[in-house]
Amino acid sequence: MHSTTPWWRSAVIYQVYIRSFADGNGDGVGDIAGLRSRLPYLEQLGVDALWINPWYKSPMADGGYDVADFREIDPLFGTVADAEQLIAEAHRHGIRIIPDIVPNHTSDQHTWFQAALAAGPGSPERERYIFRPGRGPDGAEPPNDWVSCFGGPAWTRLPDGEWYLHLYAPEQPDLNWQHPDVHADFESILRFWFSRGVDGFRIDVAHGLVKDPELPDLPPLLDSADGPRHHIQHPHWDRDEVHAIYRTWRKVADEFEGDRCFVAEAWADTPERLAAYVRPGGLHTAFNFDFLMASWDAKDLRAVIDDSLAMLHAVGAPATWVLSNHDVMRHTSRYARKTVARWVPNERYQPEGNVDLELGTRRARAAALLMLALPGGAYLYQGDELGLPEVEDLPESVLQDPIWERSGHTDHGRDGCRVPLPWSGQSAPFGFSPENAPAEPWLPQPANWGERSVEAQTGDESSMLELYRTALRIRRENPALGDGTMTWLDAPSGVLSFRRDPGFVCVVNLSTEPYRLPDHTSILLASGPVTSGLLAPHQAAWLAA
Repeated sequence: MHSTTPWWRSAVIYQVYIRSFADGNGDGVGDIAGLRSRLPYLEQLGVDALWINPWYKSPMADGGYDVADFREIDPLFGTVADAEQLIAEAHRHGIRIIPDIVPNHTSDQHTWFQAALAAGPGSPERERYIFRPGRGPDGAEPPNDWVSCFGGPAWTRLPDGEWYLHLYAPEQPDLNWQHPDVHADFESILRFWFSRGVDGFRIDVAHGLVKDPELPDLPPLLDSADGPRHHIQHPHWDRDEVHAIYRTWRKVADEFEGDRCFVAEAWADTPERLAAYVRPGGLHTAFNFDFLMASWDAKDLRAVIDDSLAMLHAVGAPATWVLSNHDVMRHTSRYARKTVARWVPNERYQPEGNVDLELGTRRARAAALLMLALPGGAYLYQGDELGLPEVEDLPESVLQDPIWERSGHTDHGRDGCRVPLPWSGQSAPFGFSPENAPAEPWLPQPANWGERSVEAQTGDESSMLELYRTALRIRRENPALGDGTMTWLDAPSGVLSFRRDPGFVCVVNLSTEPYRLPDHTSILLASGPVTSGLLAPHQAAWLAA
């Protein structure tokens, strides 16, 4: 598309939640063999790269985000040799590979943490993590008031009396990034995988890592939604010192040929704080969560787009737009409520109201054309291209997300967006596993998913899958799309209309009334039928103009 521009500035990257993508060995869990078998599908879809959720050796206390060995593949998914074969085959299909990396914490089964437990208080082994004595006369109180993202205190006490920090589950102890061993090991891990051909990394909790060495209690203002917060350094989120780590990582990536890249999962209070991650010499891109969080409202979306582009342009970085991922309700279901409120970070999306999947699908089709027409790159979550809804009625007996247990069975967790994909057939496992596979999928699929399968949608010009395939083909072929600039066009309230040069216009009707399309020479693609030049509510069109 833009041969003189680094590929990642315009890339459409497909997120593979590997447990749920395709099962190659028939055990009911997705794996590398299954992913390899579906590379032709991904090439035909038209994506540029795959972001693969953690596939490392892990006890799976948090779906693989508790890593016991970053240089081994978990046997559930395959071997390092399988990963090397996948990387090579993907490259032959023109697809790049971006694994996840998890630098904030390890598994409690990691050799370092096991050594720390065995060595005891005051030992050098404990300095790679954050161990502290407790407060109070007998040390029975946690060292400070920090809380876990999964609920409860962020500290667990050991039988020897010391406490260790875990901003997530107790099985995920936080590393001490003040320690040189931690820096050296992660640089070694990056080189280990770069030398095996991976094209970059998605960095989990990129805004974490560095903690205030004094470990102070949380300032009161940080618990308040009122007032400016950007001038206060949080004791463990988005600290300025984290950027020195990523400048070093950038130098490691630059040792290797082929435009290796990083994408940050970074939560920051302001656009300016987020831009700091992608300054020259830092990381390449960062997820645009503001776009994912926006309500289905033209004014809100336009403000997010304007703020994002202005902030990123100031530091020379491209935008990366995203609508869904493995941690949030699928956007087909978010948009299926009459009113789609803005999503609040750290409060998993729990929309209320009747579900109208027909409405949600109309909006999701329009949102796809909006996202793929904006300047920069885009991330698709597996199943977005099939229009999969959130599975909101999973039986409690099958739930596996640790949030379900840790919330005292009050929060069903994230399993509803992680149900295995339907590939073919009219009954479970819908081609997810080999035909002779005896195992049930690790999460049950809805009985009606046969109509949403790849097989059922292929060749149906009205399907979500063919909409995505066509949109991605046009995006690759049209010089106006991908990286670059955009210009808003005049449009009434409730309608977004913008131009990409040369000669491309995107119109999205978020209102309740039909909208007459502006002058154009042809309709390149529309999310639904266009009659008499009128774009129906909750639809989008790409125009040649």
